[in-house]
Amino acid sequence: MSTSTPSPISYKDAGVDIDAGDALVERIKPLARKTMREGVMAGIGGFGALFEVPKRYAEPVLVSGTDGVGTKLKLAFEWDMHDTVGIDLVAMSVNDVLVQGAEPLFFLDYFACGKLHVDTAAAVVGGIARGCELSGCALIGGETAEMPGMYPDGEYDLAGFAVGAVEKSKILNGAAVQAGDVVLGLQSSGVHSNGFSLVRKCIERAEAAGTLPETLDGQPFRQAVMAPTRLYVKSVLAALAAHPHGAGTAGIKALAHITGGGLLENIPRVLPEGLAAQLQAGSWPRTELFAWLQRTAGIDDIEMNRTFNNGIGMVVVVAAEAAEAVRATLAQHGESVHTIGRIAERGAGAAVVVA
Repeated sequence: MSTSTPSPISYKDAGVDIDAGDALVERIKPLARKTMREGVMAGIGGFGALFEVPKRYAEPVLVSGTDGVGTKLKLAFEWDMHDTVGIDLVAMSVNDVLVQGAEPLFFLDYFACGKLHVDTAAAVVGGIARGCELSGCALIGGETAEMPGMYPDGEYDLAGFAVGAVEKSKILNGAAVQAGDVVLGLQSSGVHSNGFSLVRKCIERAEAAGTLPETLDGQPFRQAVMAPTRLYVKSVLAALAAHPHGAGTAGIKALAHITGGGLLENIPRVLPEGLAAQLQAGSWPRTELFAWLQRTAGIDDIEMNRTFNNGIGMVVVVAAEAAEAVRATLAQHGESVHTIGRIAERGAGAAVVVA
């Protein structure tokens, strides 16, 4: 019977490099500092992040959202493009929080991998910090998990969590929407972060046929496909402040973030029972990217509009008499705004019709 002492196995031998994790934290700290804002009491480095709701809110209601980036990450791995998926991660949550009329306050991320590559992780978190900075919310915490055997080398997963606040009296829930209201569409920056399982199939089909385009919409193909989700926070908050609805004023009544399910599935989420959105086909620009996807996939307009944002990333429902003023404010804050339809009685039809 052997009594020899087994050779020691360190945590690093098992596949977890604590030094690499520490190095990543040091890389993250200055990025997170750039996102600091009122309310942050304790951020990166502690066991929990502390945030005080700004006292300018009389009756604050907290609004939370969580999301990931989906299979867009597979292209990030394949193409070694990691600097924008962090923006996608932030955008998917803060744009959802915004739909309730809320100001995003802070964000936390979760980054999981099999083996931690500090440069890759820092590029991803750099995008997260940039997204937070552009949204006016603080990156106050997160988790980096190195889990050998859970993910192939070079791959990772992302999740994010945002919390915002809105005055109780100013919550947007679509209840005020009525027939005759105008539907404005804010242009997307591309595919954003939904529909990428189909995007990847289109790329495979085009590569097999030798028809993959070099450029789309004036950008190299890969940059066009990977363009990060547009952050609508600052422009829409400005429009909400300038054009509130209620108490004798006519303004913004509802918002819809166009994510998975496209225009056809997301707009009905903010419409009262019995109403429908009648959208005018061709009332917003048709980009080369979406034209290529539809042509390559061989799908009809209905499938396009329930798979992709198809060029419209955020929908704004507004009282007809305020539509032009709201459009002007949004344009002043950098949005490409299109009048894409009206709200009508639904009858026996679909909740969204594009014709």
